[in-house]
Amino acid sequence: MFPTTLSAVARAATPAIAALVAAGIDHEVVAYQHDPRNESFGDEAVAQLAADGIVAEQVFKTLVIALPKGLAVAVVPVPQKLSLKAAAAALGVPKAEMADPAAASRSTGYVVGGISPLGQRKRLPTVVDTSALAFDKVLCSAGKRGLDIALSPEDLIRATGAVTADITA
Repeated sequence: MFPTTLSAVARAATPAIAALVAAGIDHEVVAYQHDPRNESFGDEAVAQLAADGIVAEQVFKTLVIALPKGLAVAVVPVPQKLSLKAAAAALGVPKAEMADPAAASRSTGYVVGGISPLGQRKRLPTVVDTSALAFDKVLCSAGKRGLDIALSPEDLIRATGAVTADITA
């Protein structure tokens, strides 16, 4: 189903993958060709994976948001826009805004374009868009540009301790 799966040795190549391995969660590591000049990371992943039968709504982006008292993560399908108001409500706070990219990288331990909802330096409150539940498998960043993880949405939610809500605009 996926273009490239990596050997067991490569599976622990990022903290996200290592977290899934340690938790015994079934997953596939999917590699695709990342163009370093491309800054539309989610769209690039969708374009690279579409030839393998993956639909755009099945590929999720990880967005770090700033809440009144810290950071959180919103996981939404690549083609959709995040509703900051809905994400804030799902996380029980009055408002949210996009986090500063440098703060997002420092907090998660990942570079922008490779931020995974899994295996972060400090586990952040997380909300996953309910549309994930429509799929047997969803893809999200494995913690490196050009590397995704395919897993069940239920496992993604469990592994991140996420709540689910309709958080797209």
